[in-house]
Amino acid sequence: MTHNPVFLAVDVPRLETAIDLVQKVSGHIGGLKLGLEFFCAHGHHGVHEMAKIGLPIFLDLKLHDIPNTVAAAMQSIHVLEPAIVTVHASGGRAMMEDAKAAAGENTKVVGVTVLTSFDDKDLSGVGIDHSPYEQAMRLAELSKASGLDGIVCSGHEVGAIHKQWKDGFFVVPGLRPAKGKAGDQKRTVTPREARDAGASVLVIGRPISRAENPLAAARSIEATL
Repeated sequence: MTHNPVFLAVDVPRLETAIDLVQKVSGHIGGLKLGLEFFCAHGHHGVHEMAKIGLPIFLDLKLHDIPNTVAAAMQSIHVLEPAIVTVHASGGRAMMEDAKAAAGENTKVVGVTVLTSFDDKDLSGVGIDHSPYEQAMRLAELSKASGLDGIVCSGHEVGAIHKQWKDGFFVVPGLRPAKGKAGDQKRTVTPREARDAGASVLVIGRPISRAENPLAAARSIEATL
């Protein structure tokens, strides 16, 4: 994995626009996060094109289905050689075990704990009577027991989880630079705070991709690390 922990979330509708954006900032980021929007729009072809830029690829597909289906999906992306792939930790132990067993040898599989757009009220609305912190801790423990490489959590939980899982691989999204707008993210911290707390990968999207000057924004964030 690269020394620069910043993975740029590339969720733009046109492939040409995505390639242009990444080429502008490639010297100041460590990898590319390609999520559902990108994958549904551009598929394997889009991932191959982005991989030509030469940065590690994080496929944020958040797989969540019966164990056999998730394992088959994981096998179908072997050819893309992703550095990281996500599954939903709430899919359970059997699903996570099968996902890890089916992943490529050099692919880290990480379990999504609680989405950074969720707060207590959102969790309660789907029948979970725990705080985001409590739920993230619980699902991190399950992810570890299931043999995953690490988890995805907010910067509010990563410090406590890192203390319990010393060699875990921790992906932290929902990051906003100091004085940045939170948008639809409800549990944000700065990239520096997340890194200091134990984050392995910092996922940053709009603060770079929608900045007036993406290169200057990427440089500025890198300088804080």
